Amino acid sequence: MYYFDNSATTLIKPPQVAEAVYHAIQNQTIGNPARGSHAPALQALRQVEQTRMKIARLFKVQDASQISFTSNATFAFNLLLKSLLKATDAVITTKNEHNSVLRPLYQLEKEGMQLDFLALDEMGRVRLDQLESLLKENTKAIIINHMSNVTGQMINLKKVGVFCQKHRILLIVDAAQSAGVVPIDMVEMHIDALCFTGHKSLYGPQGTGGIVLNHSNLNLETVFSGGSGSHSYDKEMPQQMPGFFEPGTLNVHGLAGLEAGLDYVAQQSVESIQKKLQELTLFFLEKVSSVPEIQVYGCNLQQIKKNPQEHGAIVSLNLVGWSSGDLADILYEDYDICVRSGAHCAPLVHQHFQTVDRGMVRFSFSSFNTNEEINAAIQALTELALEN
Repeated sequence: MYYFDNSATTLIKPPQVAEAVYHAIQNQTIGNPARGSHAPALQALRQVEQTRMKIARLFKVQDASQISFTSNATFAFNLLLKSLLKATDAVITTKNEHNSVLRPLYQLEKEGMQLDFLALDEMGRVRLDQLESLLKENTKAIIINHMSNVTGQMINLKKVGVFCQKHRILLIVDAAQSAGVVPIDMVEMHIDALCFTGHKSLYGPQGTGGIVLNHSNLNLETVFSGGSGSHSYDKEMPQQMPGFFEPGTLNVHGLAGLEAGLDYVAQQSVESIQKKLQELTLFFLEKVSSVPEIQVYGCNLQQIKKNPQEHGAIVSLNLVGWSSGDLADILYEDYDICVRSGAHCAPLVHQHFQTVDRGMVRFSFSSFNTNEEINAAIQALTELALEN
């Protein structure tokens, strides 16, 4: 099987990830963190804090206590945005966003919050030149996708961060696609808050993710409450991170796997993973460009050759005469190739490229893919193109 759906989830994980989850359960030493002073409870707490420290190291944040774990990036964004934003606020976002950001923002818009969108250019790049024109007196935050899950186009976060600092507004980043494959320094890039998921390029299990804050003065309000293992006599959740966003029992066994995934990324280095993915993406694009029946969205081969750091390991395309769904089906049924078709939970991108009805076929690569696998995909696409 050839797996090219890594933007959805990385199927192939480092073997130590499965081993870590297995041993966390098999060793029978993991209890409930912060719910007792016995050894299993303390070991569980130790596991959580070890993983928290490694997330802090990945994103270059100084205080690991400003990191809360959630079940995924979608849950993280719902918690963060609904605790931070009010009906009197205005927000700037982009037409590159995933529904994990769009739908919470649409809910808040119904309650009175003002919502403005940065448009996309013909290549699907975010029009950062529109920032000044969208700025309002009550603009509280810019919420931005670091890497599009449809086109792979990337944002210059430092440039946006400098703009936010100048105008004293918050920068909130969706790092679901970029965490683990692109270096992110929250301090240097002036990122106030970031949401991530563990099951993509951090190679952790599904059911892991989180919120990372760069500082503690965001004036958050509780959205979701419950048991916290501390302050049990208070009527409200603890008002400090990380407990503020961590009601109930954490997925500690999953966090053991996430820690192993983080170790793998650290051992390989984000920079070396990024370089390999750039090479795979360029190799794929060069081959695809030789098939005239293939239309690629948001990718310019010469642009990526010149500035590979502006694009992730994601390529979406269509083949003349095929719907995206039919093409994805035949690639799997006849060639054992796994890709994603449809709208990819990013409706505004498809409106921009006029592919709402047709969708797109997305190829997304991981550090475990090879040139030989890509050649198999190119051969399949070429054969299908010739059938027309």
